[in-house]
Amino acid sequence: MNQTLQSKRKYRIAMVCDFFYPRMGGVEMHIWSLSQHLIRMGHKVIVITHAYANRKGVRYMDGSLKVYYCPFIPMTDQDILPTLTATFPLWRSIMIRENIDIVHTHQATSVMSNESVVYAAALGLPSVFTDHSLFQFDDLAGVVLNRVLETTLRSTVNAAICVSHACRDNLILRAVLDPNKIDVIPNAVDPTKFLPRDDNNNEINNRSRIKVVVVSRLVYRKGVDLLVGIIPKICDLLPQVDFIVGGDGNKLLNLQEMVEREHLQDRVSFLGAVPHKNVASVLRQGHVFLNCSLTESFCIAILEAASCGLLVVSTNVGGVPEVLEPDMIVLCDPNVEALVQGLGKAIERQESENAVDPSDAHRRIERMYSWHRVAVQTVQVYDRIIEDKPMSFLQRLRSYQSLGGFSGIVVCALVLYIELWIRFVEWIQPRELIDIVPDLIPPSSPQHSVTHKKVK
Repeated sequence: MNQTLQSKRKYRIAMVCDFFYPRMGGVEMHIWSLSQHLIRMGHKVIVITHAYANRKGVRYMDGSLKVYYCPFIPMTDQDILPTLTATFPLWRSIMIRENIDIVHTHQATSVMSNESVVYAAALGLPSVFTDHSLFQFDDLAGVVLNRVLETTLRSTVNAAICVSHACRDNLILRAVLDPNKIDVIPNAVDPTKFLPRDDNNNEINNRSRIKVVVVSRLVYRKGVDLLVGIIPKICDLLPQVDFIVGGDGNKLLNLQEMVEREHLQDRVSFLGAVPHKNVASVLRQGHVFLNCSLTESFCIAILEAASCGLLVVSTNVGGVPEVLEPDMIVLCDPNVEALVQGLGKAIERQESENAVDPSDAHRRIERMYSWHRVAVQTVQVYDRIIEDKPMSFLQRLRSYQSLGGFSGIVVCALVLYIELWIRFVEWIQPRELIDIVPDLIPPSSPQHSVTHKKVK
């Protein structure tokens, strides 16, 4: 198959994840941004997630993006209750109605993603999984999640995408995946929304007061406990420094108690939860961005900060070292002493003639990271797997059996149960009785060259 033919193909893609708007975060913004650029390239994209409060049913968002907010029950952290079968009838109906070519799932902790990979294999649809996070091997939650991921991905997924090389290495070990199936496609940022500060803004450019910005979820994984130790030390060592903290979470109280205990109310400003559309305006108020995360596979936040012209100080964890060039970031070990020292160096630089040029930093980020590039590389993954021959039931059963031990027997029993359930659903809900939804913009015949697989 030549590259010219591949580039002309247009797909119907279902993005599946528990995490989507109105919840806000890196995964949610990735799905949104990637979907919008795929639509601009001529592909049809829908998002399948669960209902959020009163947001139920089918909604249309900007860029002709259709979102199915399915009536599935969230269990914890906006993950649905695992059922393996209860979600299938509605899921299958959506696949048939939208005439889906490819199922693209996101995030290892998403129950809907894991179930969708299994469903897609059973219906003969090619699937892609994007991993956004790093997980450990030495705690109970990580061990259980890794075993689930190995079960759902190793035998069924056609391709996987990781946002960094550190994430790729982590996924290979966790899911025991064939490295040839995994592509690294870094995240990106919309440079038009994260413009540098105005050079004529004397209030910001006045370096008599240096402002350190923190914008993140205020939870343990984001290193808020480190931040509690850093702020009073920096305020004591550098009286010209103020902090701006945006975000919400269960660690917010710890920060507020520290500020009151150290009498730093005039040095630390709390903004609360910051809508994503307002993040850029918050970043432009500062000179240095501080990221204290204990684990990150990529960290879009530091990209956004650099695009706004801030010098970044970050923990040297996961895929963070892969994101920015050395002169745009100060990397530190994840402890208070190292971060205080690194932050001191960054502040000293921003007060000198060697300060980061916001316009130059923005141009470099715009050149290095583009959502259009992410969309193009993702389509190349689709091109590679679209002609993959679906595995038969017996082939999948043998593949699951290779998991070995008692878990292999249990998984095979579950797969047999799911197969029987699928046959039952096909009997009570024949394909012929499901209406096909016309595309909003019907693709032209020379462009839409995919031979659609018939979903059972």
